[in-house]
Amino acid sequence: MSGILNSYYLQIGSFAMINILLGLSAWIPLSTGQLSLGSAGFMGLGAYTSAIFVTRFGIPLPFAIIIAGVLSMLAGVLVGIPALRLKGVYLAIATLGFGEVMRVVFIKWESVTGGAVGIAGIPVISTPTVGFLIDSSIIDSSDKNLVSDLTTFLILLLVTGFFIWFFIAMRKTRIWRANSAIRLDETAAESIGINVHHYKVSAFSQSAFVSAIAGALYAHTASFISPSDFTYHKAVEALMFTVIGGSGHVLGAVLGASVLTIIPEALRFLKDYRYAAFGGVLVTMMVFKPEGIITENLFRKLRKKV
Repeated sequence: MSGILNSYYLQIGSFAMINILLGLSAWIPLSTGQLSLGSAGFMGLGAYTSAIFVTRFGIPLPFAIIIAGVLSMLAGVLVGIPALRLKGVYLAIATLGFGEVMRVVFIKWESVTGGAVGIAGIPVISTPTVGFLIDSSIIDSSDKNLVSDLTTFLILLLVTGFFIWFFIAMRKTRIWRANSAIRLDETAAESIGINVHHYKVSAFSQSAFVSAIAGALYAHTASFISPSDFTYHKAVEALMFTVIGGSGHVLGAVLGASVLTIIPEALRFLKDYRYAAFGGVLVTMMVFKPEGIITENLFRKLRKKV
């Protein structure tokens, strides 16, 4: 099996899936015209909630991940109701502040979160499946690490695929049409009876849920988390995934996260210069494709050709 698959590529694929979820979490508020940088804060909340519930209370891993998502969604509603009165850069700064507040809580609440040291030894999401396969003599214990990486990747692929399908399917609903109307002209949307604040808060809470699921899956993939994993850099990174890929379509976030996860790894041969080359790639993409790689016009052109 080790001759066919490679743990290194599987791990890159796993983190690409987590980044796609993070990109989706930044795309959701953008679909209503809101610029939010709260993804890192909600991701951290999801990661710590799931890790604490599993390691301290023995809650089964799938339930802990769902609880983390629901708690973060409720936090998203509480933060979103007052914050979404703001617009543009003011909202971005407010949500960035929320993320910093959460990071400080992770550091200072040492008795629960482990402080600056973080939490280690978090059970990996593939552990139950791999344990079952070894106990049943389906695989050999020598393949344990490779099977663990493969199982983790497949689980993340399944979860990420579900969210991509969900948001593509949502494009045919009344919710999507209301979100698009708000993004294009908030005042006009309100004048035709759309409850703008309700749809904004709804999008914000969905974003918080997806961020938390990404955070929980990250905790149960990396097996270790610390406050430095959820700084404002992570929030900017999430926004970059969506902007580079194309904020006008859900697949833009998917493509942006995939490309921006793979490029730094592909440039490893440049050693110390790889991030300089990565920055050059980003600048070039923004100069020639400021609207992102995937746009609605691109899909219209493809449909005409077909």
